Amino acid sequence: MIRTQEDQHWMQAAIAEARLAEQLGEVPIGAVIVREGQIIGRGHNLRESKHDPTAHAELEAIRDACEQLGAWRLLDCTLYVTLEPCPMCAGAIVQSRLKRVVYGTDDPKAGCAGTLMNLLQEPRFNHETELTSGVLQPECAQLLTQFFRQLRKSKQA
Repeated sequence: MIRTQEDQHWMQAAIAEARLAEQLGEVPIGAVIVREGQIIGRGHNLRESKHDPTAHAELEAIRDACEQLGAWRLLDCTLYVTLEPCPMCAGAIVQSRLKRVVYGTDDPKAGCAGTLMNLLQEPRFNHETELTSGVLQPECAQLLTQFFRQLRKSKQA
């Protein structure tokens, strides 16, 4: 599989995770971590369910992958996430030494993989991450747009 097809394949898995979040009434953001052609970590947004501001999809997937590997370094792994990582998640990505991050849609309010700043490729840190953006962007953006549109409608009713 060429990289573009492979990225789309794994982003579909991240989108499936986002749909799980949506079913729980959470903002639909999903993530998977892939190593050697296998998903080793999965996560979706659980902030409301867990009453935890750190329960972002990326952090849930990182925790899952580290548990699966029995290690905190994710050196040969790629994170696929539907929304551009925030500063907290970008920090965790750098700290976990993820090799690569692929995200779907930009986050104009908190994106730290290039939109507001790029913490993932900051040369002053001890690790820089390869970065690919815009994979299945329309699908990833639509998940969020529909969720917030529905939320506004229900608040007006």
